[in-house]
Amino acid sequence: MRVGVVGAGISGLTLVDALTERGIDVVAVEARDEPGGIVRSQQIDGRVVELGPQRLRLTPGIEGFVDDLDLRDELRTGDDDQPLYIYHDDALRVAPLSAREAITTSLLSPAGKLRLLAEPLTAPAKPGETVDEFLVRRFGRQAARRYMGPLYSGLYGTDPREMLHQYSLGRALDNAGVGRSLLWWVLKRVVAGRDAPPICTFDDGLGTLTDALYEAHSDVVELDTAATEIRPHGASSDSTDGEDSSDSGYELVTDEGSEVVDEVVVTTPAPTAAELVAPVDSDLAATVGEFRYNPITMVFLDSAYGGEGIGALVPPDGDLPISGSTWNASFLDRDGVFTCYVDPNSDPEMTERSDEAVGDLAADAFEELTGAAATPLGVYRWEPGMPAYDGSWTAMDDLNPPAGLQFCTNFVGRPGIPGRIRSANRIARDIASRE
Repeated sequence: MRVGVVGAGISGLTLVDALTERGIDVVAVEARDEPGGIVRSQQIDGRVVELGPQRLRLTPGIEGFVDDLDLRDELRTGDDDQPLYIYHDDALRVAPLSAREAITTSLLSPAGKLRLLAEPLTAPAKPGETVDEFLVRRFGRQAARRYMGPLYSGLYGTDPREMLHQYSLGRALDNAGVGRSLLWWVLKRVVAGRDAPPICTFDDGLGTLTDALYEAHSDVVELDTAATEIRPHGASSDSTDGEDSSDSGYELVTDEGSEVVDEVVVTTPAPTAAELVAPVDSDLAATVGEFRYNPITMVFLDSAYGGEGIGALVPPDGDLPISGSTWNASFLDRDGVFTCYVDPNSDPEMTERSDEAVGDLAADAFEELTGAAATPLGVYRWEPGMPAYDGSWTAMDDLNPPAGLQFCTNFVGRPGIPGRIRSANRIARDIASRE
């Protein structure tokens, strides 16, 4: 069996690693001239900045890579015993993520805190319910609007009132095994002493991990080689509209030539994936093309702010044109580096602004947020951005790729790095079982 993998981000690289470990012949192509996808790091004026996730949790999957790739000496754990803040009523207030914080926080009134305790008695999710409607009904308006909604949706740049619970938060809760009550699930974990894995990164950033994965498999990963289309082997470039091609395999066409493979796995975001699979199945391409993404702009700041914390979230409808900030300097000791996030939900004019204008906007917002001055170090625009998980995600119901073609990407699973690693390993096991 020969497998083609499109994309050398964390999903593609994990898949290559897992397939190779099982003795399966694999070829991977990546349009960029560097690996990593969203997991890439840069240095600006000698300071490490992250172009995607700002840190990881040292889950078993991540720790396995650390040991297999001999990265233990470069591993850096963060201080996650610090609060996460919510910007509410022109002040930073502690998000109640522990029992102690739930009692002491000024974010919720006494009545709002008591309302949380009713969650186990409320009905489960209802069909067609939005994330906001679900959270308000289960936890009360204060908890839902002031921190639970922003805590979940802020990563994606979508207002919780526009996210369908069934296709977003509901899937996340199911994957975590939460069950009937989130409050009881948390309580059981506390009683069992199950702490979250520690926050981690590497001395030179998270890109250390993806760079090492690429180096381990550079003989089968072709960088600077863009896939242009996937088509059934032996067929013309005309659409086959779902014809089963599993017997003859696929042709993975790139700007450098083509590769004939038995199976192909696409790890790119939906817009690129839709273009690639159109020759295989035009209906599938149309379905994949329905998934919407939110462009995200990341602004890296230099500030002498000395407050301790993981960062701060800014709820929708707030007065600041950012959705939040990560305080890399505080919990990762990143030498005065802070990261702010801007999206069309927080700043509708973001896409029209120059990098300089967005940088200045974020610096001013950070100063209003913390009271400390900040200077932009750099701006990175993440496109197509994050999955919106809005109404367009009903397309999941119609996603039915033909045999031998699979997606291992953020529109079919959770976008978090541990989730992407688990998905890639699952697909590798599935492919190996058919060899």
